[in-house]
Amino acid sequence: MKLKEDLHPMVLLLFHLMVWIYTIISFLPSYLLTWVSRGDGDLYGSEEDRAKRVKARSVLGRPEGPYRAVRATKRLVTSMHPGVDTLDKMFEYAATRFPHRDCLGTREVISEEDEQQSNGKVFKKVVLGEYHWLSYKEALMAASQLGSGLASLGQQPKNSIAIFCETRAEWTIAAQACFMYNFPLATFYSTLGGPAIAHGLNETQVTHIITSRELLETRLKAILIEVPRLQHIIIVDNTPTTWPGYPRGINIHNMAAVQKLGARPDKAQSDTNSPLHQEGPDYTAVIMYTSGSTGIPKGVMISHSNIIAGITGIAERIPNLCEEDIYIGYLPLAHVLELSAELMCISHGCRIGYSSPQTLVDQSTKIKKGSKGDTSILQPTLMAAVPEIMDRIYKNVMTKVEEMNCIQRTLFILAYNYKLEQLAKGYNTPLCDKLVFRKIRALLGGRTRVLLSGGAPLSATTQRFMNVCFCCAVGQGYGLTETCGAGTISESWDYSTGRVGGPLVCCEIKLKDWVEGGYGSTDKPHPRGEILIGGPNVTMGYYKSDPKNQEDFFVDENRQRWFCTGDIGEFHKDGCLKIIDRKKDLVKLQAGEYVSLGKVEAMLKNCPLVDNICAYANSDETYVIGFVVPNQKQLLALAEQYSIRGSWEELCDSKAMEELVLKVITEAALAAQLERFEIPCKIRLSPDPWTPETGLVTEAFKLKRKELKTHYQDDIERMYGGK
Repeated sequence: MKLKEDLHPMVLLLFHLMVWIYTIISFLPSYLLTWVSRGDGDLYGSEEDRAKRVKARSVLGRPEGPYRAVRATKRLVTSMHPGVDTLDKMFEYAATRFPHRDCLGTREVISEEDEQQSNGKVFKKVVLGEYHWLSYKEALMAASQLGSGLASLGQQPKNSIAIFCETRAEWTIAAQACFMYNFPLATFYSTLGGPAIAHGLNETQVTHIITSRELLETRLKAILIEVPRLQHIIIVDNTPTTWPGYPRGINIHNMAAVQKLGARPDKAQSDTNSPLHQEGPDYTAVIMYTSGSTGIPKGVMISHSNIIAGITGIAERIPNLCEEDIYIGYLPLAHVLELSAELMCISHGCRIGYSSPQTLVDQSTKIKKGSKGDTSILQPTLMAAVPEIMDRIYKNVMTKVEEMNCIQRTLFILAYNYKLEQLAKGYNTPLCDKLVFRKIRALLGGRTRVLLSGGAPLSATTQRFMNVCFCCAVGQGYGLTETCGAGTISESWDYSTGRVGGPLVCCEIKLKDWVEGGYGSTDKPHPRGEILIGGPNVTMGYYKSDPKNQEDFFVDENRQRWFCTGDIGEFHKDGCLKIIDRKKDLVKLQAGEYVSLGKVEAMLKNCPLVDNICAYANSDETYVIGFVVPNQKQLLALAEQYSIRGSWEELCDSKAMEELVLKVITEAALAAQLERFEIPCKIRLSPDPWTPETGLVTEAFKLKRKELKTHYQDDIERMYGGK
């Protein structure tokens, strides 16, 4: 994990002398304080001690489990507060405790303008002002009025309502309105294609949908004719009152107008007989449509009690979570990671400031040069991120390090390696943090203390980088939509890499032998197998799905629900889980070797030349191939090194560049100790990045293998056909 030190011996000697002096001055008081705290009965000891302690145990003493968190060996935790067992009660509880504290924040748009790039493309740039806030009391009132207004427009309890919208304060207000009035909320990613949206809207038989003006005009309008039941469209932003060109029978309303309708005195009186709270915690709160990495999106039915249990488990792993925390919301709220994180923050009275990937930091694509991104203004203490985003941050910062002068680069490398050593011992490095890493930390606002990572495995290199340079804990978690995003999260003082922590207090995990893949609970040194998650956070199944699709869910003899994840894991002695494979990613080559495509991709994504990669193997062939999105800066430098000229597209189509990149990838694969048969023998360079908009990756940037195979079919035939 260390950065390479190519330094003059005298420079190294001088640095280590300074470190030795600093250690004597700063750590002797620290040792004394630690000794005193232990004398006062500190149950946990130092961070190093806490990192080594057992996090979970097999409650039956068997290697396959089930494993439970040490704090939940006798009983799984189902809720945070007694009697608060539905999401509307949770919001009311928070509004009662923190009525005047800021709840939901949105930045003011000061100006927008088009900016022409050197390549002729035009990008929209914005200048944003300060955050404007709704208090908890105001947000609760806004949700109540919206729910009442929707009821006035004919939305019936127990009938689904859809939300197809970007992440913003209005999304959360709409969700809370639905929770209050018992409208099951069908959620859809804003990047889903037309056929997938139409499928979900028709399957849930919605008559009302909440969306934004942009998504209505760019996505929904074209498929309205395919959704005959739809009657009312509620637009969340300030929009015109007339909408020409829409099918007859479709009524379009502004969200503010619907809230005004719900605020009428006669409506407030009639709502005293409304169905609020009449349904219990096992009633459906959300039908969450997945992004469809394996085909048509499926709607996961999630009850109030599922979500309450899930966020209770997640909150237990966030140290000192309280109303002083600030969370920045920018991931899709239609993704279970973001929805769970925000609901967890609401339950603790935190502030949630909204953002987007295009305005997140000062360097984001929509932020006008010289103006501030959202993290600089909000200065969040909590963030959730998918590994793809953290990988980009890591590569961008390391590219900047390479461009530093010799003295700056030397200081950075020495400080980086020194801090790595101290973290391994459980110590902090305030001097390095202040002198060396302060500017990097400022990229995310400068106050981030916990980063939640989920959606896909995070590489050890990137995790260590975030620990060191952003001076915060990285809680690497594992969960699925089917488990409300809850499964495991690593503890803040556990700086080990490649693992996802122990089970949360709301669930238990056991391993099921997978004979075909060669994984079993009796394997040494660690028991291995398919990961099964059980507990109150396991959802109710798939909405109107074929019985065959429901086979991954089952109920045991104690009436507890379980979900078979399809992921392969191993439990370590301290009760931490490591994800090592996925059943669907395992391919058997013609010669009989098994290749884990996910493992190959995870190893090669650490290569600076690779922004993204999809490994592919055909069981009728003897070798692996790959599709690679190269890092533009690194590829251009490689082309210049070998005097290869051409446009970006021409370079990616160049056979000579393919061979050069393949050589670099092969070296990286061997350094990562991949077997020869696991290393791609041929590759195709892609000039275009894979984004959710292209349909080649999900909202969490997971690869859509089926779509990628179709997209690169000609290249597959070429690479396997020898053309």
